[in-house]
Amino acid sequence: MTERQQVTIYTDGACDPNPGPGGWAALLIYASQEVILSGSESDTTNNRMELTAAIQALGGLKESSQVDFYTDSQYLKMGITEWIPNWKARNWRRKGGKLANVDLWQALDKAIQSHDINWHWVKGHAGDRNNQRVDYLARQSIQSN
Repeated sequence: MTERQQVTIYTDGACDPNPGPGGWAALLIYASQEVILSGSESDTTNNRMELTAAIQALGGLKESSQVDFYTDSQYLKMGITEWIPNWKARNWRRKGGKLANVDLWQALDKAIQSHDINWHWVKGHAGDRNNQRVDYLARQSIQSN
């Protein structure tokens, strides 16, 4: 069995106003390098940008990896670690009906399959250097739209 590459990922999404123009950013940290990914959409929501950042970050991995994933989005963290099994059991529906952002949740569910991921929540705007970096980059991405 080959050892999986180790990578640390920080992501963030932003929207100004919400809904409105949005941006996302991801920082992938390997042993010897950093990779920054970012993008924007003209009409979106903050939650969609958070999910997009996660999907794009995992899509940026070239091989199956051991990932420490950091987000300041409770929506992303709770959704992927706690809520998704029930949504899948209900054919991608919430107990109360339609699931928002189902297209992105399904894409994220597919993106996580080949990786071993430890999900971490960090408080936003609280001094975590890499969280602040992706926050800045996501907000900058809005401007480039």
